Amino acid sequence: MTGTASPPRQKRRVFADLTPLRTSADYRRLWVGGTISWMGQAMTALAISLQVYEITGSSFSVGLVGLFSLVPLVAFGLYGGAIADTVDRRKLGLHSQSGLAVLSVALAAAALLGYHRVWLLYTVVALQAVCGALNGPARSAMIPKLLPPEQLPAANALNSVTMTSGTMLGPVLGGVIVGWWGYQAAYLIDAVTFVAALYAMWRLPSMLPEGRTGGRASVMDGLRFLATTPNIRMTFFSDLAAMVFAQPKALFPAVAVLWYGGDARTVGLLVAAPAVGALLGGLFSGWQGRIQRHGLAILLSVAAWGLAIAVFGLTRNLWLGLLFLALAGCADTISMVFRSTMMQTATPDGMRGRLQGVFIVVVAGGPRLGDFLAGTVADLTSPTMAITGGGLACVLLLALLAARWRSFARYDARTPEA
Repeated sequence: MTGTASPPRQKRRVFADLTPLRTSADYRRLWVGGTISWMGQAMTALAISLQVYEITGSSFSVGLVGLFSLVPLVAFGLYGGAIADTVDRRKLGLHSQSGLAVLSVALAAAALLGYHRVWLLYTVVALQAVCGALNGPARSAMIPKLLPPEQLPAANALNSVTMTSGTMLGPVLGGVIVGWWGYQAAYLIDAVTFVAALYAMWRLPSMLPEGRTGGRASVMDGLRFLATTPNIRMTFFSDLAAMVFAQPKALFPAVAVLWYGGDARTVGLLVAAPAVGALLGGLFSGWQGRIQRHGLAILLSVAAWGLAIAVFGLTRNLWLGLLFLALAGCADTISMVFRSTMMQTATPDGMRGRLQGVFIVVVAGGPRLGDFLAGTVADLTSPTMAITGGGLACVLLLALLAARWRSFARYDARTPEA
């Protein structure tokens, strides 16, 4: 029998595709180390908030922890991406993760010595954000060098499992550890968790950016490159549409009381529901590797987020509301997987760090703008108008963006174009 053989069909999967963990020892070590250290960082984040409140007794002071983290993360996000496109990314990852480990040791030492000062905690939080802004672009730019393009959706889904599980379980473990053994124990455990991440980074080969010609990569060159890439630009626009217009988190305390007659425990359920959905979206992500129309997948998943949030705004049954929040979280994970994959495959290696820096700024700043917008609209109208109207506004804006840049929906991962 003659003729061209058809390409092998991909195995149908339901659960997360573990192929990247099996085929690349470097990625496997990086993923395991990152998962462990992310859990430790989430523990430390909770411990710092608890310690600030114990020292000051002020919720406002606790809120400042987020501000001291956000400002450096946004300010250094772009700069960290430029550095990642200039130096050996392996060394940048090692140095920035070492900085995070040293900061955790400093927190533990201060707690052991009984030195409880809010200014120290704020300073450490700010420095942690700087290290994170340097580490994130370098780490993300490494992944396409460790895996073939067809495995990147699976790798990004596995990374989402790391982030979501750490965000969910880290604070729980942190609260238990602080309650039993004190703040110093949580900080010391966090410092120890960096051993696995540092070992994984140390085992990597040199990761110099391709096309590096010496000198420092320019942030402005990265922004100018982004201006010429409509498909990559649309990944940022679609995420901003969701995070700015359909971000209900700031209203959870109000709706817990007004809609469901609940209390702080109800707020906890509302906060946890999107994270549970996001985790399920990562665990049941095996099908995503078969999708080639990444742009269309992003549009559909962001629209699903907006619609789920809009329906949540109309619910008055707690369990139904939690269901739609979980659906929104699942849609967000799907969107993140394809947005990250598109940015990794359609961007030249020498620009990946800088675009990841833009990604950090969008991810860090978008939800904060969304919180401000939702709170303002709710005060002027009602929580229902803010949430349901925001969800519908997200879908409408997404439709306008898709109509403006129609090539985005036709984007094919087999022939990636920025």
